[in-house]
Amino acid sequence: MKIKDIFEKKRLVFSFEIFPPKTTTPLERIYETLDELKGLQPDFISVTYGAGGSTRDRTPQIAMDVKNKYGIESLAHLTCVEATREDTEKIVSFLLDNGVNNILALRGDPPEGARDNFVKGDFEHAIDLVRFLRERYGETISIGGAAYPEGHIECDDPIKDLHFLKQKVNAGVDFLITQLFFDNELFYRFMERAYIAGINVPISAGIMPVVSKNQIERIVTLCGASLPQKFVRILHRYADDPRALEEAGIAYATDQIVDLIAFGVKGIHLYTMNKAHVARRITSNISTLREAVPDPKGEKVLS
Repeated sequence: MKIKDIFEKKRLVFSFEIFPPKTTTPLERIYETLDELKGLQPDFISVTYGAGGSTRDRTPQIAMDVKNKYGIESLAHLTCVEATREDTEKIVSFLLDNGVNNILALRGDPPEGARDNFVKGDFEHAIDLVRFLRERYGETISIGGAAYPEGHIECDDPIKDLHFLKQKVNAGVDFLITQLFFDNELFYRFMERAYIAGINVPISAGIMPVVSKNQIERIVTLCGASLPQKFVRILHRYADDPRALEEAGIAYATDQIVDLIAFGVKGIHLYTMNKAHVARRITSNISTLREAVPDPKGEKVLS
């Protein structure tokens, strides 16, 4: 099933993101994670693409197995960096031949250590990849895109960033998944601006449970997400106590999701970091909310 159709059928779409293990790590490791995630009944699972396509061979394979071995709709990440039209067609053909027709079109990051010195592919920006995919495959695929509630870290003008997002949607994006954020109020303001700009595709809120000190330091460096005072207090209090920080991180993410569902979001996309036990705890915490979600008029709609 296409993910855009899932959004049309369900009031709340709940999904996970996983990443392929590095090529030096046995592939079986990710299947151990998937064995645990399957029972949580996500609406789909997205499979990331390493920097510079470093997991290029593993991403399509895992996406295929999510769909065919585990019976869960899968969303394969696809990036522009160093990608040619020919290589992209080969990957998409493999996915389609194996029942995967959902693609998240991203610009992606250069290979580690080669930010200023790498071979550029045929697509400079995500919108170029979106246009190519839509023109080449039409409606046989469902295309997702990334959105940035606080603006892209490389764009210092939020209005311009929103303009670029609108162009990407117009080029053929069916749904959006946001970068992680820790302040729901910033997300709500982004949603209001997106509505005013005429961005009318479903937007899924990206939530990452922070369960380690190193994790948050890396997050801030990569995406520049704002840290509200409530979150900072948690870090200061529990940063040196791994078990307590994990517990607090799960609680904070749960609180975010409860508030987001009350707001009426169309989707929650949980960045699992391949930690199935964390995803299981959060899924259990919101299980009742997933069963019956209030619509904007206050009526309960089975999800």
